[in-house]
Amino acid sequence: MGKFFAESSFITAILCWFIAQVLKVVIVLIKDKKIDFSRFIGSGGMPSSHSAFVTGLTTAIGITKGFSSEIFAVSAVLALVVMYDAAGVRRAAGEQAKILNQMVEEWGSQNYKNTEVRLKELLGHTPLQVFAGAVLGIAIALIRHF
Repeated sequence: MGKFFAESSFITAILCWFIAQVLKVVIVLIKDKKIDFSRFIGSGGMPSSHSAFVTGLTTAIGITKGFSSEIFAVSAVLALVVMYDAAGVRRAAGEQAKILNQMVEEWGSQNYKNTEVRLKELLGHTPLQVFAGAVLGIAIALIRHF
């Protein structure tokens, strides 16, 4: 069991995710001067924990199983899809949610039926947030496995 925790690519990925989520809380604390623990479990923000998770996993697999292994190739493709989705599709969905929330607020002030439920706006990431998460994941995996 000790070897699993010491060498596991999965544990590396979890560690990358955890550190990225903690960094989100710290960054909000520095930027907004308030502690927002919802950032620990929320999506979006700096750095991308999705990117840190998949690049940490992929790097750890490359180190332990070989960068020419089939499992590394599968993991690398998965990482690229996740990062593309985070900066593309999910970001666009977040922008649409922001606009829809503004529309509901404006119509609500004009005696339209107002909804209590706001769409989640912080879904995706900027390319910089994805890049920062990827660098974080690679760095943690390198430190952990070398």
